[in-house]
Amino acid sequence: MLAMVLAGGAGAADIPLALLLVFASAKLLAELFERFGQPGIVGEILAGVLIGPSVLHWMRPNEILHILADLGVMFLLFRVGIEVKASDLMRVGGTAIAVAVAGVLLPFVMGWGISKLWGEPRLEAIFVGAAMVATSVGITAQVLAAGGYLQARASRIILAAAVVDDVLGLLVLAVVSSIAHGEVNWLDIALTAGLAIGFTIFVAKFGTRTMRRVIPRVRASMNLVEGQFALAITLLFALSLLAVYAGVAAIIGAFLAGMALSEAVDHRVHDLTNGVTELLVPFFLVSIGINFDLGAFSNPRAVVFSLLVFVAAAFSKFAACSLSALRLGRGDAVRIGVGMIPRGEVGMVVAQIGLGMGVMERSIYGVIVFMSVATTLVAPPLLRWAYRGVEHEAVEEVAHFN
Repeated sequence: MLAMVLAGGAGAADIPLALLLVFASAKLLAELFERFGQPGIVGEILAGVLIGPSVLHWMRPNEILHILADLGVMFLLFRVGIEVKASDLMRVGGTAIAVAVAGVLLPFVMGWGISKLWGEPRLEAIFVGAAMVATSVGITAQVLAAGGYLQARASRIILAAAVVDDVLGLLVLAVVSSIAHGEVNWLDIALTAGLAIGFTIFVAKFGTRTMRRVIPRVRASMNLVEGQFALAITLLFALSLLAVYAGVAAIIGAFLAGMALSEAVDHRVHDLTNGVTELLVPFFLVSIGINFDLGAFSNPRAVVFSLLVFVAAAFSKFAACSLSALRLGRGDAVRIGVGMIPRGEVGMVVAQIGLGMGVMERSIYGVIVFMSVATTLVAPPLLRWAYRGVEHEAVEEVAHFN
């Protein structure tokens, strides 16, 4: 019955039961992993694997869980944005662009090349390459925020590169989808690229300045007890919507909204945002695990190919992004390379598009989902290792910027 809880037709007690199951299992495994010195985020993802179709069959992917997961990652990126100043990201913009471009080209080429050498059809090989392109900034952001590393130089480059990465990933997906449909409309792609880039740059450059003027004036005329928080959440949803219309992910709009408010809201907004984020983020993390299906690996050939794609995905991102940032020093280069590894929900979205278009077999879909989940699982412990010894640096920088 639990598998049907959030799929519609549930009884009055079933929805709270499902929410309890997802949230409690996530926090229980997070606590267990933390006690053993591992990142709690890994436990929350594995909680999804445990209660999902692969093991206990208590939950399966469904629309309501998907909505809660989307809200979770939006609030996560909003919270991260509130802790980051736009001027800080602008200062590392050149390096971030180099990291993002390299982190798109090499993974795509490796994903496509390995798939072709493995004997997969052309379109499936292209979709495998496209799935390896975009970084899941939500996973890295959660680890950096939990560790207090958001103000470190490497973290700012990772966040800025992830924004650029999302725009580039969108363009790759647009080209790949056009190829699957039989023709590429370069004019539409160019217009989409211009709108997405223009929207991102405009909000990043002028958002903070505008909010510093608008928020105090509007707040002075409001009688709501939590009026400032209400304004902040309104901006979060508004920029998320505009981001989608501009052609980038809603989470980029959420991040830009937070960044625009970083110097305009008081600490109360930070506290309230943290509370909502702590409630919703487990649904995002558990949903990643729930999408994992061991049934896709019913034969040794699929297992070998999945492992090969996973290794290529992790290596290509790390190598391309760390080499692009090598001038910053070995330590920051390693942190940036590791921070760009996770694919998370981004890779699965590409897989779902390919499957829906009828150009991808279920077996390749399973390979991409495995790659997405596996890169997501290895990133948190690697990030914790890469950032060891920089706690004092992060604290000092936070004090400096505040």
